[in-house]
Amino acid sequence: MKFSESWLRTFANPALSSQELAHVLTMAGLEVEALEPVAPAFTRVVVGEVLTKEKHPDADRLNVLSVAVGQGVPLQIVCGAQNVQVGMKAPCALVGAQLPNLAIKQAKVRGVESFGMMCSEKELGLAEESAGLMELAADAVVGQDIRTHLDLDDKLFTLKLTPNRSDCLSLVGVAREVAALTDASLLLPTVAAMPVLQQESRNVVVEAPDACPRYCGRVVRGVNATAPTPAWMKQRLERCGLRSLGAVVDVTNYVLLEMGQPLHAFDLAKLSGDVRVRMAKPGEKLVLLNQQEVELQPDMLVIADDNGPLALAGIMGGTASAVSDTTADIFLESAFFTPAAIAGRARRLGFPTDSSYRFERGVDFAATRAAQERATQLIVEICGGAVGPVTEVTSSLPQRSPICLRIQRAADVLGIALSETEVSALLRRLQLEFNIDHGVFAVTSPSYRFDLAIEEDLIEEVARIYGYDAIPALSPQAAASMLPLPGSLRGAEVLRNLMATADYQEVINYSFVDEQWERGLQDNPHPICLRNPIASNLGVMRSGLWPGLLGTLMYNLNRKQERVRLFEIGVAFASDNSGLAETTKLAGLSYGDAVPEQWGEAAREVDFFDVKGDIERLTGGRARFEAAQHPALHPGQSAQVWLDGSNIGWLGVLHPRWQQQYELPRSTVLFELELAALRNMALPSFAEVPKFPPVRRDIAIVVDEGVSVRTLLDVMRAEKLGVIEEIALFDQYRGKGVDPGKKSLAFLVLMQDTQRTLTDDEADVAVSQLVAAMVRQCGAVLRS
Repeated sequence: MKFSESWLRTFANPALSSQELAHVLTMAGLEVEALEPVAPAFTRVVVGEVLTKEKHPDADRLNVLSVAVGQGVPLQIVCGAQNVQVGMKAPCALVGAQLPNLAIKQAKVRGVESFGMMCSEKELGLAEESAGLMELAADAVVGQDIRTHLDLDDKLFTLKLTPNRSDCLSLVGVAREVAALTDASLLLPTVAAMPVLQQESRNVVVEAPDACPRYCGRVVRGVNATAPTPAWMKQRLERCGLRSLGAVVDVTNYVLLEMGQPLHAFDLAKLSGDVRVRMAKPGEKLVLLNQQEVELQPDMLVIADDNGPLALAGIMGGTASAVSDTTADIFLESAFFTPAAIAGRARRLGFPTDSSYRFERGVDFAATRAAQERATQLIVEICGGAVGPVTEVTSSLPQRSPICLRIQRAADVLGIALSETEVSALLRRLQLEFNIDHGVFAVTSPSYRFDLAIEEDLIEEVARIYGYDAIPALSPQAAASMLPLPGSLRGAEVLRNLMATADYQEVINYSFVDEQWERGLQDNPHPICLRNPIASNLGVMRSGLWPGLLGTLMYNLNRKQERVRLFEIGVAFASDNSGLAETTKLAGLSYGDAVPEQWGEAAREVDFFDVKGDIERLTGGRARFEAAQHPALHPGQSAQVWLDGSNIGWLGVLHPRWQQQYELPRSTVLFELELAALRNMALPSFAEVPKFPPVRRDIAIVVDEGVSVRTLLDVMRAEKLGVIEEIALFDQYRGKGVDPGKKSLAFLVLMQDTQRTLTDDEADVAVSQLVAAMVRQCGAVLRS
């Protein structure tokens, strides 16, 4: 919301400077995003009147002017502007004037003395380009400082409003806030019913009363559409960012800014039959004022007559019924459209408007007719015309139920003690109606405050008007006790550190993903769709974290990053018959070389087993991996991850079809695990440090290809031989000497006793037990 400070101060004028007023508004929740002057600084520029004009004796394009500047004796000024005329009034910079980019001195121009300079808007810094001198009004006082005449010391406020404060999308709304915050007087424009001078009206039929609970229309005949817009109105519109489009349209825009009520004027001669407020019919089209033809959808509200749609309600009018210079009679519309009937339509069409911006957030449904009277008053003052009666159609308007505000509850939330008298005074400053009963206020919110619905809203209002700065910052007082936390439960930060030490970088992606990714990569035929996605490629909730990681990978590859290792801790979403479920997961991606390019180790591509090792470090070596199929993973290089008997996720190489689809030159290894399972770790336990040397034995066996190393390790560990400290695979072999379909595996076995040195016989017995278990349960053959 951008507006002129001088306009605001006609409604509420507190004894505060511009900066102080900006601070007060910001601290009350109406953030002042920008505070800027309407014109750059310059001095000694006054209103000048051209008395005479003669050709320069030595230059065809220059004129020698005699200019009155209120100093008794006219000044001689050489001027090259093409639009200069005798009798015109324009800004004149006197000798010694300091313009934004120029200092004015007495000078000779082609041999003729010049005692100043006639100025254009560009030279005063009021416009980037100008075609000639800036023409001033005929009633401008000669010699008056131009800054005073044009109110150039005015400031422009730009408010960054939150969506709930639609009441402040008008000068009247902001003035109400200023008056409440500063206790200044509030002087709103007087709006009286215009006298009816003719009885013509247009019948209005509201076929969609839920979308349009109030509609007011009236005929004004004999309007002079070519009448010039007053300079004061044009100035206010321009300083709010709107350009002048003709007197009738300027009035509707002016009332929009002043009162926050969008209006529209139709050319009465272009209407046929009744004015109808209805939903669009299939196949209907409308050419809007921006010259764009739109195909109307059944959920779009339109203003129509017997021939078809005239305007897109609450958004933009159509060209067929627009007011033009030949317009003599108008039908002036002022309506209340519900936010639900307007929200999203303008954005769908690609051109949000000032009207739709306000209707989507809610306008004052009690001021619909007052805004029409205000606009009628201004149109008659500027363009003339005979006013007809108002045709008003009203149905069920929003209800304002009393909201309960307990003084004790407000004190508990804000941390300050407030009396009934103080709260009453604050509510009155906000123009809220209320009743009191034993410390409980029953407050009725006004029609322009759509954001007040519950007790917390009123507590916030009390705090805003009381002043956040006035609320003391008190240290909390409470019994501080440490909450119990299981020692076996790791925090997510510990897992983050483990991933970082493994050379992964954390990323945070949207919880929204492309529907095609969700259906294909995640094999989710029924994704959770968003009703109002922020982008077309972010239309569903993710059921896993891989799509976001792959998107980040491609972003990095496009920027020449050849080695990428990423992880994310985030929430995945799923739906079933019992409803929606959220699961926090840890997912990782590894792409490119296994280690950074260096001289000490040969380059090789990261593989399944590199990432498997990362998962084993995360789980303290407790994870189990079982071959399984996943639609996103390579059929021969994918596995389910199990921990403590539960399936906690997946590990694998990206499926070749997805690698090809995403145009990834090299293979990508992915994993995704449930965070809750990773957080549980066994508590450390004391073990005596052995004083005696370990004994090592190596076991080489031949087994079928289908027997996994994990199975063999589990079989050996199940023997629970107390002297065994460690069993690990250190070699595998396939080839000469080993039958097809078989593989040779070599394990090291470390044995140790804390009380004595093991003998060779004791070590041999332990090894024999291990070999016997593998032969018996896995069909292993001891390799000689």
